[in-house]
Amino acid sequence: MGDDYELNGDMNANPRCQSTGDPVLDKAVHQWLTWDKNPQTRAQVDSLVAAGRHDELRSRLCSRMSFGTAGLRAPMGAGFNRINDLTVIQSTQGLCSYLFRYFTDFSSRGVVIGFDTRGQEESGCSSERLAKLSAAVMLSRDVPVHLLSTFVPTPYVPYAVKKLGAAAGVMITASHNPKEDNGYKVYWCNGAQIASPHDKEILRCIEEQLEPWSASCWDEELVQRCSLRTDPLSHINSCYMDELTSLCFHRELNRRCPLKFVHSSFHGVGHVFVQQAFQNFGFPPPIPVPEQKDPDPNFSTVRCPNPEEGESVLELSLLLAQREDAGIVMATDPDADRLAVAEKSEGCGWKVFSGNELAALLGWWMFFNWKEAHPDPADTRSVYMLATTVSSKILQAFARIEGFNFEETLPGFKWIGNRMHELAKTGNSVIFAFEESIGFLCGSMVPEKDGVSSAAVVAEMAAYLHSKNLSLNQQLHNIYQTYGFHISKTSYVVCKDPPTIQRIFTRIRNFDGEGSYPKTCGGIRIVHVRDVTTGYDSSQPDLRSVLPVSRSSQMITFTLQNGVVATLRTSGTEPKIKYYTEFCAAPGESEASSLEAELQKVTFALVDEFLEPERNNLIRRSV
Repeated sequence: MGDDYELNGDMNANPRCQSTGDPVLDKAVHQWLTWDKNPQTRAQVDSLVAAGRHDELRSRLCSRMSFGTAGLRAPMGAGFNRINDLTVIQSTQGLCSYLFRYFTDFSSRGVVIGFDTRGQEESGCSSERLAKLSAAVMLSRDVPVHLLSTFVPTPYVPYAVKKLGAAAGVMITASHNPKEDNGYKVYWCNGAQIASPHDKEILRCIEEQLEPWSASCWDEELVQRCSLRTDPLSHINSCYMDELTSLCFHRELNRRCPLKFVHSSFHGVGHVFVQQAFQNFGFPPPIPVPEQKDPDPNFSTVRCPNPEEGESVLELSLLLAQREDAGIVMATDPDADRLAVAEKSEGCGWKVFSGNELAALLGWWMFFNWKEAHPDPADTRSVYMLATTVSSKILQAFARIEGFNFEETLPGFKWIGNRMHELAKTGNSVIFAFEESIGFLCGSMVPEKDGVSSAAVVAEMAAYLHSKNLSLNQQLHNIYQTYGFHISKTSYVVCKDPPTIQRIFTRIRNFDGEGSYPKTCGGIRIVHVRDVTTGYDSSQPDLRSVLPVSRSSQMITFTLQNGVVATLRTSGTEPKIKYYTEFCAAPGESEASSLEAELQKVTFALVDEFLEPERNNLIRRSV
């Protein structure tokens, strides 16, 4: 480091560095104030020092963010474990160094950089500013930067990486996280989110050179002056919308469709792009929720910007739909990579589809149209659908009957995206993939979940079904009659104390003595346990998990004697323990209410017996 001498010198020699009495903390404070050029985040550290808030300073300055789900995600504000100008510059320096080592042609391929609409006034951090600083770091090393000039849906970045042949992509977004957060999402040259070993190597490169390289790294106006910066937004948007028409199978029917659609972009990026996608499919633009169509980093009309929360956050959309007599409501999350859908019920009220239910419909729809174009049964041998292991097994039931291939991956679209890339290399094609947290990919345009394309596809599916006098919900019931009922529950508890989470999972792994997992759940025998954190799977002859070991997060799956599959896992992006349960019935077993009751019983037991929310001070999800 260029300032090691300063760091080891007399802290009190610098009047800005009032000593905290802790040499390690003093060094971290001095390092921050030496490197950070943002007056607002410097002032935050200064005020914490002046107020003697040493624990808060330690929390912010004495640890660093590590690469999680394809990058970084944290609250905005001053500190080495927060998202801010300095940590984004440091991260981009590490990424740049790694890409130079990995790609001999990095100087010609360059990177794609995009951003969403997030921002925080008190720290001067907006996604746009952080994107420009990321670009400045790359430009300071003569790397070409394809910086998208305005906010875009997250899938546009990996789409652009593939279309432009870039070495990597960066998207500044925290997706559906609370307004305080932001993130730095990294895509590899194949368009998929980065996975091991690239994530670890990038982190190592970041830590090797934490000091900003030069004043140019802080110059967000460099993107206006430098000839190595291009703005491919118009080209990428045009290509994306053209390619999207490959997913449109019934344009003439769409033009005649009497259904009306409402769309909310949740104060994020989705409004303009979903409107264009609908028009591409022959529909008029959906009716926007006026209070939510424009960017607002405070997400002022929703208690949390996550449409996965269901009816409680779709209130304005549903009210507008009632006024406009619209039958379908759609909501994209703030970076438009996820999609929620609700349908007006025949009696009264609304049916808000879970991610698993919507996937059953989309999986059916994509295969139905694929089969129309490929009547030869032999063609199904090269067709795949993918889902994460905590998602519904409905696609597996489809594959069993229809003859195509189905595979599970670990949770997270980075696993799906990278598996898509591997399958494409051997001449196979993925026609649908999903994760239960309302993340869908129809076709294989981009190896990432995509709320924009999914919205247009759902609209066409609804229009087609309407022409057959069917609702989405009626067709879902038809699917279950054919392939077997798949009833699932997904929820979470909040836990902001990592040692408590560790203690909970350690207890589960030693439930009936050391190294012994629970034998029952709600009085029902557990027949198999799979623990991908440790690599254990009791269903395999060698007791080793077929899925890759993932030691950085907790995930244990229980298969019960009654056919219920239940999983507990920690979130990669939020302080949550998520739980997933599903009852998979054989075709013909249509007594849904008894399956529902049995599943409810197991779900309550899973949470109460294994997580012990009251004892561990866990906050149950409020809906």
